[in-house]
Amino acid sequence: MEIKLTLALPREEVSVPVVRRVLKASLDALGVQEDVVSDIELALTEAVTNVLDHVQEGDEYEVSAGIDGRACVIEVVDRGEGFDASSLGHQMAHPGAEEGRGIQLMRALVDKVTFQNVPRVGSVVHLEKRLEWTSDSAIKRLTEDRPATEHGPWSTDDRMADAPTRE
Repeated sequence: MEIKLTLALPREEVSVPVVRRVLKASLDALGVQEDVVSDIELALTEAVTNVLDHVQEGDEYEVSAGIDGRACVIEVVDRGEGFDASSLGHQMAHPGAEEGRGIQLMRALVDKVTFQNVPRVGSVVHLEKRLEWTSDSAIKRLTEDRPATEHGPWSTDDRMADAPTRE
C-alpha cells in the first residue's frame, strides 16, 4: 500500500501552511510518530520557502509526497531555472546570517536530500525520511507482513518521466 499526494500551487506565501497541513494531516491519520511528522513538516517548509524565494512572480510549483510502510518521499518541483546546490548546506551557517540555513536544516531533519535540475521542468528538491509508527497506526496494520508495493514511493527517474514541461 502507498499513498501519493500532489499539490500544484501558486507562488504565494499562504501556500506554505496549506501544503504543510495537508501532509501533516495525512501522516497523522496514518499513525506516524509525532517527532517524525515534525521533522518532515520543518524540512518541507524550508524546501517550499526556498521555492518561493527563487521562482519568478506568477510561477507555480508542485509538491508531491509518497508514503508507504517504510518512508515518506517528497518532491518539490519549481519551474525556475535551477541552481547548483551541491556545495550548499554542508558548512555551518554563520550565527548572524539571514540566509543559508534552509538546506542545512533539511539535511539535518531528513535521511536524504537531493537537488536536481531537469531541463524543461525546473528544479527538484527530493526529500526522504524513514517513518516510525505509533502502536495503533493504520498503515502499519495494512502493510505488516505484506510485500512492498511494486512501485513504492517513486524514484526521481520514474517521477520525472511524466512531469509537465515548462513553456
